[in-house]
Amino acid sequence: MKVIGITGGIGSGKSLVCSIIEKIGFPVFYSDIEARKLVVSDQKITEKLSALIGPTLYENGFFHKEILAHSIFNDASIKEKVNQVIHPRVREVFQDWVKAQHTPLVFNEAAILFETGMYKNYDVTILVTAPQEIRIERTIKRDHTTKENVLSRMNSQWSDEEKIKLANFILTNDDITPLLCQIESTLDQLIQ
Repeated sequence: MKVIGITGGIGSGKSLVCSIIEKIGFPVFYSDIEARKLVVSDQKITEKLSALIGPTLYENGFFHKEILAHSIFNDASIKEKVNQVIHPRVREVFQDWVKAQHTPLVFNEAAILFETGMYKNYDVTILVTAPQEIRIERTIKRDHTTKENVLSRMNSQWSDEEKIKLANFILTNDDITPLLCQIESTLDQLIQ
């Protein structure tokens, strides 16, 4: 079984690629979705985040994500500490998930695969790319946000140029190049 990491910058279309891979018949683990679940359901995480951010984070039985976002945005050291709480647990859940799969290829979709160094833990990595203007347009539409907000989020991630140096496969999702053909070709190479 090959374990494949899929990543791409905000608005690149990595979730679209993963949904196509799932429809073809391969399982995909979504790290960001799992992290959001664990932040509210995993007792070890909730205790550590409460100690780090403060008791108001989980006040009245509710997770106040805006408090976490504010803390992370305003203090890079807090962001690093939060990542040290959440990412190891997500990796544990992923490893258990992999053991339960029975296909020749399994995929892990993660936004910051290269930034965290986690790409080294995969047999192969796939990078989904798209031109910046398309990524901005997609994200504004999807998140109902502003261009400034999207650019701020983009600037907190590595550029495609940095990621391309580390990726084994690159899929171009520019609304022109046929995406399905690229995915099928990549899967064919991975299965061989």
